[in-house]
Amino acid sequence: MLARVFSGAVIGLDGVVVEVEVDTGSGLPKTTIVGLPDAAVQESKERVAAAIKNAGFHPPSNKVTVNLAPASVRKIGPVYDLPIAAAMLAATGQIPAESLEDTLLIGELSLDGTVRHVRGVLPMAALARAEGYTRLFVPAEDAPEAALVPEVEVYPVSGLRELVQHLTGFAPIARQTFTPPETFELDRMTTDFAEIKGQEHVKRALEVAAAGGHNVLLVGPPGSGKTLMARALPGILPPLTLEEALDVTRIYSVADQLPADVPLVRERPFRAPHHTISHAGLVGGGNWPQPGEISLAHRGVLFLDEMPEFGQRVLEVMRQPLEDKTVTISRAQGASTFPANFQLVGAMNPCPCGYYGDAVKPCTCNHSLITRYQKRLSGPLLDRIDIHVEVPRVEHQKLSEDRRGESSASIRARVAAARVRQQARFAGLKDMTCNADMGPGEVRQHCGLDETGQNLVNSAVKQMQLSARAYHRILKLARTIADLAEAETIGPAHLAEALQYRPRLGGMMG
Repeated sequence: MLARVFSGAVIGLDGVVVEVEVDTGSGLPKTTIVGLPDAAVQESKERVAAAIKNAGFHPPSNKVTVNLAPASVRKIGPVYDLPIAAAMLAATGQIPAESLEDTLLIGELSLDGTVRHVRGVLPMAALARAEGYTRLFVPAEDAPEAALVPEVEVYPVSGLRELVQHLTGFAPIARQTFTPPETFELDRMTTDFAEIKGQEHVKRALEVAAAGGHNVLLVGPPGSGKTLMARALPGILPPLTLEEALDVTRIYSVADQLPADVPLVRERPFRAPHHTISHAGLVGGGNWPQPGEISLAHRGVLFLDEMPEFGQRVLEVMRQPLEDKTVTISRAQGASTFPANFQLVGAMNPCPCGYYGDAVKPCTCNHSLITRYQKRLSGPLLDRIDIHVEVPRVEHQKLSEDRRGESSASIRARVAAARVRQQARFAGLKDMTCNADMGPGEVRQHCGLDETGQNLVNSAVKQMQLSARAYHRILKLARTIADLAEAETIGPAHLAEALQYRPRLGGMMG
């Protein structure tokens, strides 16, 4: 007898319908799985047989052929255990075949029939809605995530026996209720800017960066607060919009990094990989491409501490994603494109010993060593960083003061107001939410200068030998500063502040 059940596969970040066909025929007991399965799928025949038996049902006692169509799509992981088991039970008449119509099933089975967590549930739920499936059966642990997609009936399944009882009408499973994403609470656990003593000009630079989504490089001696301020940056970023939150959650679901008790990511991601990371770990990779750190930082912050210590190849692979906001990973089996619209924040010492230019502690490095160290960051990469700011040593007198600085909440209010102005400016433009996303056309339209401003920029371009990319980035940065000042047009003061964030000619520490 032939039975047919529908499941899904995740290719990149998108779901693809997989048709699970099971045919039982005469012959010695043997199960064969075809349709380009990997080792985990091949092993599912042992898990499924044991799960069916231990759940109190009868596994097929003759020859069984399982086909996963389309055969051109590689089937990876244990996600097909539950649909294969359901198709076997339907083929042997233990559940009615019509009970599986308009239904998508996903889930891994343990040997006792328990249904376990699988990755990529959110793309599967979106696939079910797009393809017109009315019901989706998922592991109970993943049901809140699947229920983020409206217009699909999501049923949490704890075990194979529970699924059979529902399909036979003996004990229906209660549907997972749809929870509006707006109801999930925000959880801000970052350092408050009020606790950071001194460094007012660095706080201002980070405020500008947060308001426009600009990249930042912090340069200063050890212990000056670079890492502390970078980790405080998420506290002044506006919360994700609903569309952005679903986009980020989809990436974390596919990467299997979504916590069980957090079905929706509401805070902007903050990723801080160690400098020993490989280039595949940073941009993504693998035989079957998975998202890397730059995609996990999508719509959030990628913090590279001790930036020159990262491998040069690792840093250089970021150049294209910093411009295109996406990364395409090509393998022999095909190519996958992942979003990578992140805000880069780098921190570094000015030299190997860390004290070049310090007013208190002398530097012990020779000039050639300093130059070689600074050149670990290439010119093209530095050109893609909008804000370069020096972080000097904090005086002990300021550290011992009880006076608190401005809180993250008040800074975040100004940042949010600036972002609202930008969203209104870019209304109707897809994937453009802040000034850093502007292309040459938008820069020409929204970053016009008067004669005084144009003369100032022309003079700076000649004196600082700025590239065309740096010129556009200065205009975008000036537009953000004007937004923070609630100014309709870019003035000379906004341009002057934007220009001071560029590195001086003759080296980063100029």
